[in-house]
Amino acid sequence: MAIRRRFKKGSDSILQNSNQWEFMGEGTQDVRSDYDFTQMEIPKIASQNLQEQATVIGPESEEIPDAPSTQHEEKKLSKPWLKRFDAYIMKKFLGTFFFAILLLLAVVIMFDINEKLDAMLEAPLKETVFKYFMNFLPYFANQFAPLFVFISVIFFTSKLADHSEIIAMMSSGISLKRMLKPYLLSATIIAAGTLLLALYVIPPANIKRIEYTNQWVKNKRVDFGDNIQLQVKPGIMAYLSRYDNTTKRGFRFTMEQFDGNKLVSRITAKDVKYDTLGRWELNDYGIRKFDGLKETYTKGSKIDTMLNVEPKDFLISTNDQEMLTSPELRHYINKQKARGVANLQQFELEYEKRFAMTAAAFILTVIGLSLSSRKVRGGMGVNIGIGLMLSFSYILFMTVTQTFAISGYTSPRLAMWIPNIIYTIIAVFLYRRAAS
Repeated sequence: MAIRRRFKKGSDSILQNSNQWEFMGEGTQDVRSDYDFTQMEIPKIASQNLQEQATVIGPESEEIPDAPSTQHEEKKLSKPWLKRFDAYIMKKFLGTFFFAILLLLAVVIMFDINEKLDAMLEAPLKETVFKYFMNFLPYFANQFAPLFVFISVIFFTSKLADHSEIIAMMSSGISLKRMLKPYLLSATIIAAGTLLLALYVIPPANIKRIEYTNQWVKNKRVDFGDNIQLQVKPGIMAYLSRYDNTTKRGFRFTMEQFDGNKLVSRITAKDVKYDTLGRWELNDYGIRKFDGLKETYTKGSKIDTMLNVEPKDFLISTNDQEMLTSPELRHYINKQKARGVANLQQFELEYEKRFAMTAAAFILTVIGLSLSSRKVRGGMGVNIGIGLMLSFSYILFMTVTQTFAISGYTSPRLAMWIPNIIYTIIAVFLYRRAAS
């Protein structure tokens, strides 16, 4: 059943008498149009007359019970943590990053082939492709991943700002702090991947790459050593006049054992030979033992001994530190320091560099967002130019600090983290400036 109310023509108010309601059947199209509704004033209905003036249309309805609060809580808990806005920024970030890496690697391949063309023509094609390039390209990409992150942020954020997308985001209430969230999430994904590669994956791959370059390009492997002296373990010193790693033979071997400052025993041999099982074979040896003023001497033609020494402990090549995983590198550094071996700066720099370069991805991401989040006169080219300038300055600064560490002016850890500390200060300054 439907209802309608009849009004007097020209009246300025709704008729108050309840007997002036007219009923009509459902589905009727009869509508009164003889009233000027533009002149109608709706009076306020008193709360006590609300039940009298309200009429239910249709069948009698049943009360719907309130939904339990648990449904609201479940809806609240099911709220997605990653918004569509975050997914959009991360897609742009990661897509630009991987595209930039592929583009630059294509350029690197051309330059590398041009530089090593003679060696690659001599080497088998299968070794060049699978032993060299398949291991060289991940190594190169991982070395410069933080800089690719920086350039990617500058590029795609400048493009968003140039298309006024950043302005639209901020006009909708998104602050720079909120905008930073998907940037840091993307940087975390990249940093975790590069750290995993640097610590465990790339060092074994570098073994094959360096073997190829030593065989076909330029041999940088150290196979000879003169006047080698090292500590086998506390209180035991070893000396070799010369060692040849190609034949695994050493000459004029001496090993002395001390008890404090007192010499206890001395072993000498005309030559020694190392085998792959870690054994040293002494030829024409002599053993002297000292007990106060008493001395005993024993000699023989051949004797095998187990020494906690390997040729790689004293024959250190240029790229040896790149072939060790981080746990192996840490163990090697501690072992060599205990033996009194000097010139370990390259190994310590490599160890610290793997972590410092990972942290640099976050720092350079903040700098890139702060620089390119606003549209500037001159367009996207200005931001890209500033980004390239900061990238090369970061590389230059890191190279200078590494030189200081190798020269002994500073520790390797401080040398690798100084650029990050300085660029963190720059990142904080630029971020506050952009957020204001």
